[in-house]
Parts: sequence; structure tokens; C-alpha cells
Amino acid sequence: MLNKSGLSLLGLWLLLASINATAAIDVYQFSNDSDRVRFHQLTGELRCPKCQNQNIADSNAPIAQDLRTKIQAMLTEKKTDAEIIDYMIDRYGDFVLYQPRVDRRTWLLWFGPAALLILGIIVVVLISRRNASKNTADKLAVNTLDTQQQKQIESLLNDTGNHSS
Repeated sequence: MLNKSGLSLLGLWLLLASINATAAIDVYQFSNDSDRVRFHQLTGELRCPKCQNQNIADSNAPIAQDLRTKIQAMLTEKKTDAEIIDYMIDRYGDFVLYQPRVDRRTWLLWFGPAALLILGIIVVVLISRRNASKNTADKLAVNTLDTQQQKQIESLLNDTGNHSS
């Protein structure tokens, strides 16, 4: 049984725990709906530098909150999407983009899988052609061997037929 002071401490502890459990909700003010749409689009496209595979919109990391605030400020300053993305890339590198831009540093990333696929197809075709020509040569060798064996059998039969008469 809890006494009055025990109930008070339990109530205080539950109150403090519930305050901790309520997450702070970011509320950003925009002058128009198009800025709000752009904000949600940009925060959904950009990756949180701290979280390995989470966008800025979904991340609870403090840096993601700072980046959301920075994006909102840049939208208020009437920066374009390209300027905002360039700022993020300059500051955090290509990692912040889920789909990095195609340039000479990212050619391997973009075209490497296709090159490996083409190389694999070429290897498979070459191996199957080699096996097909090997199988053809083996069949010719078997047919030649069968012909030789046929001649030996005929010769043995002729010799046996000559001995029995």
C-alpha cells in the first residue's frame, strides 16, 4: 500500500514522464502554400547527415531540425530549390542527396551497374559459345569413334564368319 507521500511521488514521476514523452512538433510559417509544398518536397528529398537512411523530414536528430529551420529560412529569403540543394551539398557533400547528380565523380555509381550487367552478359555468351563448340567437337569425336568401332565389329564378324565355314 502506498501512503499519501508515495502517491504524490508516483504522480509527480508520471507527470514528468509524460512531459518527456511529448515530442516537440516543428511548426514552420510560410507566406504561401507553394513554399510549404517546396519545404515538404525538399525535406523529403534530402538525407539527414547523421541518420544513415532517413530524410530530413522524418529524422528527429538535432541536425535535421537545424536543417529544416535553415531550409525554411532560405525559402523565406526566396532562394530557389537549386540554390538550397547546392547549399546543402556544399555543406554536407553528395551524401545528402538520395539521388546524386550525374557528373564525372558519380559516373561509376550511375553507370557501373549497367556496365557490370553488360559485362556479365558478354561472359555468359562467350562461355555458352565455347561450351557449344566443345559439345559439337565431342559429338564429332563420338561419331568418329562409333564409326571406328563399327568397322572393328564388321571386321570381327567377317573374321568369325570365315573361321566357322
